[in-house]
Amino acid sequence: MTRCLLTLGHGYTARALARRLAPEGWRLLGTTRTATEAADTRTDKTEIHLWPGTPLAPLLEQATHLLISAGPGAEGDPFLPHVADALRQRPPEWVGYLSTVGVYGDHQGGWVDEETPLAPSTKRGTLRVEAEAAWQALAEEAGLPLHIFRLAGIYGPGRGPFAKLRAGTARRVIKPGQVFSRIHVEDIATVLIASMERPNPGAIYNLCDNDPAPPQDVIAHAAELLGLPVPPAIDFETAEMTPMARSFYAESKKVRNDRIREELGVELRYPDYRAGLAALVAAEEATVGK
Repeated sequence: MTRCLLTLGHGYTARALARRLAPEGWRLLGTTRTATEAADTRTDKTEIHLWPGTPLAPLLEQATHLLISAGPGAEGDPFLPHVADALRQRPPEWVGYLSTVGVYGDHQGGWVDEETPLAPSTKRGTLRVEAEAAWQALAEEAGLPLHIFRLAGIYGPGRGPFAKLRAGTARRVIKPGQVFSRIHVEDIATVLIASMERPNPGAIYNLCDNDPAPPQDVIAHAAELLGLPVPPAIDFETAEMTPMARSFYAESKKVRNDRIREELGVELRYPDYRAGLAALVAAEEATVGK
């Protein structure tokens, strides 16, 4: 039987996963909200359906695997009310839900793992906790093989500090004690594939690299890789920032990733931001050289 992945919300991370699965003979289905978003998926061989608009039950009937990749809104998870009945009738072999490490809240630079109590300090984090709980409730009721993946800050091709550095708009905002965890999008794909191959219904995994770091250090290293001046330091208290940007600094924590290594046997290709950024620069240079 041909394996078929349906992604509800076929965005940046899902496209990276699709590019890995396509050569292995997977059939790939996905939803996006607009025709513009659909056009962005042409390189990963995914059959795209616009939603809202396309009935989801026929797509679920074809899917052996299901990935929920859309964030919740004020009304909760956008897809759950529309797929719950179909999933009760025919659970897939594997279900993955992409969440965020924001569910842990602020730990003032301390370590968290998958057993840390959930205590979000932002509205976005609270919505994620509620969405996780809603999917877990359906999983318990319907026997869904649900796996939750809590993602750190995602970077990769086309998403990183380089564009702002080249444009001269990058800033090194300094907040003492502030650290973030992050992960390369290709390592996310690796973890998801490992989970599909070794499913453990009910499992929760943190997805991050091995080196939580202050954001200003990442910007400085990226500048050095490009041979550009390191942006000057700006104090967080006086920095001009949007409310959204400022909210990211409301939480500081280091995230442990032991479970993906010990349970899934994952060895990260990019174990820290230095390796990840160096690979992005090398790929850019190789593309320019062609």
